Amino acid sequence: MARPPRAVVAGGAGLLGVHVCERLLRDGYHVVCIDNLSTGTVANAAHLTEMGPFQFVNRDISDRIHIDGNIDAILNFASPASPADYMSIPILTLKAGSIGTLNTLESARAKRAALSAGIDI
Repeated sequence: MARPPRAVVAGGAGLLGVHVCERLLRDGYHVVCIDNLSTGTVANAAHLTEMGPFQFVNRDISDRIHIDGNIDAILNFASPASPADYMSIPILTLKAGSIGTLNTLESARAKRAALSAGIDI
């Protein structure tokens, strides 16, 4: 029996990320959500455990990312997304967009996974 595909969603507890997690779960993926909760909340993602295989990891993608096991896709939605957030946490926003993207790229390369900023994987 083939294993279900496994996807990591960076920023999965945020406004867009939660919807991406929902879609992936509906499509049969095992989903690992990485979020530091700087603008997202655990409550946003609480219902996802009822939809299918879902794991939440409280971590900043600006730090090194290590996920055990196979990964088929990494989707990066980790960045504060409102102008108010940009003004209140500008360094965190810049780090998510630069270092966080580099970390997701390195993880995708190490795991031989697709990297996407969309759900057309």
